[in-house]
Amino acid sequence: MQLEKHTLINDFPEHHHTIRHLKMNDMHFAKLFENYHQIESAVHHIEEGNEAVSDEHLESLKKSRFGLKDQLYALIVKAENAL
Repeated sequence: MQLEKHTLINDFPEHHHTIRHLKMNDMHFAKLFENYHQIESAVHHIEEGNEAVSDEHLESLKKSRFGLKDQLYALIVKAENAL
């Protein structure tokens, strides 16, 4: 079974131009984006069964991913509203 990746572009395709712009022009956004991507990759790797970890660790990673996604989305909306 192929698991869905939760990249920002996949989850917010209507904001792909803003996401790309912010990645290139906003260092804070770029850092959060990189952290999000690393956690997303780790979660995906675990969920595919490639690594055994405790349920608590996986849930912690997912909570971190969710928090970062919230922060990133807020920055995306703020940037779009500033236009």
